[in-house]
Amino acid sequence: MKKPQKEAVNQESKSNLNSHNQLPSALTERGGIPQPPSINESAVRAFKSRRKTVISTDEYYEGIINFNRTVFSQAITLLESSLPEHQKIAQELVARCLPHSGKSFRLGITGVPGAGKSTFIEALGLHVTSLNHKLAVLAIDPSSTRSKGSILGDKTRMEELSVNPNAFIRPSPSAGSLGGVARKTREIIILCEAAGFDVIFVETVGVGQSETAVHSMVDFFLLLMIAGAGDELQGIKRGIMEMADAVAVNKADGDNKVKAEIAKTQIKNALHFFPKPDSSWGPETVACSAISNEGIHEIWDMLMNYKEFTTQNKYFEQKRSHQNQHIMYDYINSRLHDSFYNDPAIKSLLRETERMLREKTHSPYQAAQLLLEKYFSE
Repeated sequence: MKKPQKEAVNQESKSNLNSHNQLPSALTERGGIPQPPSINESAVRAFKSRRKTVISTDEYYEGIINFNRTVFSQAITLLESSLPEHQKIAQELVARCLPHSGKSFRLGITGVPGAGKSTFIEALGLHVTSLNHKLAVLAIDPSSTRSKGSILGDKTRMEELSVNPNAFIRPSPSAGSLGGVARKTREIIILCEAAGFDVIFVETVGVGQSETAVHSMVDFFLLLMIAGAGDELQGIKRGIMEMADAVAVNKADGDNKVKAEIAKTQIKNALHFFPKPDSSWGPETVACSAISNEGIHEIWDMLMNYKEFTTQNKYFEQKRSHQNQHIMYDYINSRLHDSFYNDPAIKSLLRETERMLREKTHSPYQAAQLLLEKYFSE
């Protein structure tokens, strides 16, 4: 019974050899079902049709006010776009959302690298949402100065919070902005407040750059630190410590708990040497553990105590008013920057001035003066 089967296999091998004029191979395809195309044409057509669909400002506005998560995300993408046609719609959208903004509590969070900012934000965020608050987390991811790209991985580090229906996490590239704050963060905050988010976290890239930008857009500025990494005050700039409304020593658990308490005492003593802030609020120092959830509830209670304290002494509204002035000047600088570099005559002259610098026929100041004179003469 086995012999005829073997002969049949041999005949099939010879047939393959004759038809392909090569030795039979295990890689030789023997018919079977046809392979699908490498590109899904129907998906491509659907994508193109979606791209051609232009959403009106009214549709964006309705999607934000009624919080359609998809439309809301698209509106933020529109804000972050540098295309002039997108910016025109975006600025109109911000203006329409402005009357619905200003009712949230804004928390800025910064800290030394490795302080566990993402873990801390998730722990505090889960506590906030458990109190029936709607939370928006604007996590600023550092952009590469070489490739201009960023990882935008904060959602992967906040797995539980990212699927919470009362939370919205938006990682944005810093795009070289001062302090690691995305250039459009202020406008995004307005959209978040119009969408009904009453608590907003703004996470910065971290200590090392000026944090003035994030301080100018939040109500409370929290500095996150860790113990057991050498001198806790080493590398922390005085300006950042002065801006902090509170310092939290994270990872105060296990064998590190004693070190965290020591660091807390050292930082508390150091804060006494700083001048008293305009808010009259004495900066507090706390120890916490985002992993074990220790001290997280107390931090939120502290934030609410600060809000009540500054509301009573009128500082809360006073700071918001100063922030609006800062936004105005920042917007003027932003528009002038865009107007200058998008000017066709400037674009053309830029290449010429760069050549002058390479050939050393002009100094950088002379080249800059040529560009400015050209811009203002038009």
